[in-house]
Amino acid sequence: MFGHGAALGLGAAPEYSLCAIATPVGAYYKGGLQPIDAVVVEGYDRAAPRGVGNIKCAGNYAPDVLPSREAKDRGYPVCLYLDAAEQKYVEEFSTSNFLGITADGVLVTPTSPSILPSCTKAVVLQAAADMGIRVEPRPVPWEEVATLKEVAACGTAVVLTPLSSITRGAERVTFDSFPTISRLYDAVIALQLGEAEDTHGYTKVVGTRAHDPNAPQ
Repeated sequence: MFGHGAALGLGAAPEYSLCAIATPVGAYYKGGLQPIDAVVVEGYDRAAPRGVGNIKCAGNYAPDVLPSREAKDRGYPVCLYLDAAEQKYVEEFSTSNFLGITADGVLVTPTSPSILPSCTKAVVLQAAADMGIRVEPRPVPWEEVATLKEVAACGTAVVLTPLSSITRGAERVTFDSFPTISRLYDAVIALQLGEAEDTHGYTKVVGTRAHDPNAPQ
């Protein structure tokens, strides 16, 4: 969605247009379900309290452009941000939400008004519940990350990408395996490809007229 119209002053646009583009894409990170390394960004904030961190707009992504480039120059494919107010709680990665598996098999994901909601994460959480995995959306303190058995980035493009390590300053937390993340990844991909029964009504048929000229619009 973008605003336009005959106006030069600072204010809301007189008109808005919503455009939808459908295009096939590959994996955001090359190699499929391969773990990557992340670094915690401490010199910049992704989203301020009462800002637009929970809105899918340019203002949500622009603050990460420079930190992300700097992180990649250091060999980290993705950044992890903590809360801007206290730098105590995990919020989300540059491009995706944060998921963790605790030592007792609970799936935790941070809650914060600055986190962008994710339809992919909603599907993953439902898949976990369907598998009998307990799901806990709640604040996740940074100190808890070291106790997690698995961590993954979750989003439309990354689907579920496991983390091999997260570095914050001199501290480096590592993760050796991702069996639960792998199960959830397979479940989501099977839904996306139509290989599994869609019991929750996620998938929709589009472009029916191309197959049946008599089908209603």
